[in-house]
Amino acid sequence: MNKPVDTDLSLDLGLSWRNSFAALGPDFYTPLQPTPLPAPHWVAANPALARELGLDEAWLASPAALEAFTGNLGIAGTQPLASVYSGHQFGVWAGQLGDGRAILLGEAQTPAGAQEFQLKGAGLTPYSRMGDGRAVLRSSIREFLCSEAMHGLGIPTTRALCVTGSPAPVYREEAETAAVVTRVAPSFIRFGHFEHFAARDQLGPLRVLADYVIDHFYPECRTSDRYDGNPYAALLDAVAARTAAMVAQWQAVGFCHGVMNTDNMSILGLTIDYGPFQFMDAFIPGHICNHSDPGGRYAYNKQPNIAYWNLFCLGQALLPLIGEQELALAALEPYKALFPRELEARMRAKLGLATAHEGDRELIETIQKLMAAGAVDHTIFWRRLSHAVAGGDFEPVRDLFADRAGLDAWLATYTPRLAHEPAGQAAGLMLRTNPKYVLRNHLGEQAIRQAKLGDFSEINTLLALLQAPFDEHPGHDAYAGFPPDWASSIEISCSS
Repeated sequence: MNKPVDTDLSLDLGLSWRNSFAALGPDFYTPLQPTPLPAPHWVAANPALARELGLDEAWLASPAALEAFTGNLGIAGTQPLASVYSGHQFGVWAGQLGDGRAILLGEAQTPAGAQEFQLKGAGLTPYSRMGDGRAVLRSSIREFLCSEAMHGLGIPTTRALCVTGSPAPVYREEAETAAVVTRVAPSFIRFGHFEHFAARDQLGPLRVLADYVIDHFYPECRTSDRYDGNPYAALLDAVAARTAAMVAQWQAVGFCHGVMNTDNMSILGLTIDYGPFQFMDAFIPGHICNHSDPGGRYAYNKQPNIAYWNLFCLGQALLPLIGEQELALAALEPYKALFPRELEARMRAKLGLATAHEGDRELIETIQKLMAAGAVDHTIFWRRLSHAVAGGDFEPVRDLFADRAGLDAWLATYTPRLAHEPAGQAAGLMLRTNPKYVLRNHLGEQAIRQAKLGDFSEINTLLALLQAPFDEHPGHDAYAGFPPDWASSIEISCSS
């Protein structure tokens, strides 16, 4: 299935590799090499991330880098592997899953800290089930761009270093071509890793995994006096807090993940596994971005509760270590207060309100109801409101609403509230909080269509805009405009 890599031909990236996950042992993964792809070519690279990782930008464009990040050339010091996990998919226990098309190369020490490098689309693994272990060009471009878009927005996420392509055919709804995304994160451990061992009553590996996560990423859980000094309950609390903050950021920016299965939830509170995602165009709280989700389990307005449901599954998996059900439930309880508090803080910032006043929640809820009633464009509304506060002209905002009387009534409450903020600071806060550019579906689709013709320039244009989404970028206003009519016909599914 996999061609062994000749270590004599392996590439030295100049990084120091520790590979601490590989040290956990064979219960956690299967060692294997990526499966080479023929005639690889560059699709896109991320020089900014390369600099953060201490990699030479010029080298990133080299033929050797192309071969290495396609999986055709080994990297010295790495220990490639595919990890095993389980999970709930669309609310149903799916049993054993695992890295079906991703291969973890290893963990490197970088100027940005310890980072794992993973090739997504690198070929069959023992966990591919009925899949082919490959990723297609369109989904790889979407993940590359959205990873960096989320990072540019300040939302915790895995990152993307590069995308390579190959003419090798891959079959989804139709024949497509193969691609590989090089993903980077401190860890790719998911809720499903814990569920896997708990479901099999493998308490030894479950404890090893929990101790590994605590010692590497949550050391404060060892010394916490909360939950009777139970470090595993403290871990559940800490993961819940990070998850609450992440989902609050999703909601504030109008991001729909689309497939919040427990195996797609990061133990570090990172946005992970970009498949049928979407930044909403019209603000429709019940919006479903995933064509494979007709019941709307993962609709935009259900994401906060789904996150809690997934955390509950994690709590069940950790229960053998926590020991007492009451402690596990207590560790989950703060989410219920933390998420709305985090979201309200995000929404106040979108309104330019640096301080909390009585009536702010009603102000937020009222404008959201008005937006929903008129299906107002989410990103454009908030950006126009930011400029209106900066310049005093609210007509462009009023133009977005059919119910102008309703908006005017809201403005009559909002503008006096702004007077309680420090003079001149509200607009600046809003312009730093409400992006001009997000990765709308039609922008990604246009880049994909050009890429299929061999033109990757649109990917680079979008990357530059999305890495600095709050900047104006003169000459690129079209990328911040209303979506074309055909955008509503784009269907994004789990195969995306």
